Amino acid sequence: MSLPPSPHLYVDADACPVKDEVYRVAERHGLAVTLVANRFMATPRGGQVRLQLVPEGPDAADDWIAEHIGAHDVVVTADIPLAARALAKGAAAIGTTGRPFTENSIGAALASRELMSHLRETGEITGGPRAFGPKDRSRFLQELEHAVTRAKRALAAAPEPRP
Repeated sequence: MSLPPSPHLYVDADACPVKDEVYRVAERHGLAVTLVANRFMATPRGGQVRLQLVPEGPDAADDWIAEHIGAHDVVVTADIPLAARALAKGAAAIGTTGRPFTENSIGAALASRELMSHLRETGEITGGPRAFGPKDRSRFLQELEHAVTRAKRALAAAPEPRP
C-alpha cells in the first residue's frame, strides 16, 4: 500500500520573511519544500527542504515555480502575478503576510497592483508597503496550516491517475 500523495510547498524565497515558518509547517506535515532563489541561502539540514537556484532576472524564480507547480501544491509569494499563475494551475497561493490569494480575489489584486504601479510611475506614491510584523507572521502560519490541510484533503479525495 503506497502513501497518499502530498502537496509540495514552493517558496519564492529571495525576499521571503517567513521561511522558518514554512519549514515548521512542512516538518509537521512531512512535506517537501523547494525554495527558489537567484542566490545561495542556508537551508535546514535533513528534512525535505531543497534550494533551487535560478539565474538572476526579474521573473526567473517566478517562471521556474510556475513551470513546476501542480494542482494541490502551495506557493508562498508576495508576487501577485505568480500567485495568479499558481491559481491557474490549481495550486494554492499565500502571500507572506498570510493573505490567501483566491480565484475570487486575484483579479482585484492584479488590478490594484497595476494601479499602484501606475501611481508610483507618476510620482503620486513614494512609500513602500507597511513593515512586516508579528501579526503578519501569526496570520501567515495560520493560513499556511489551512492551505496545507485543504491541499492534503483534496489530494486524498482526487481519483487515482490512470496508467
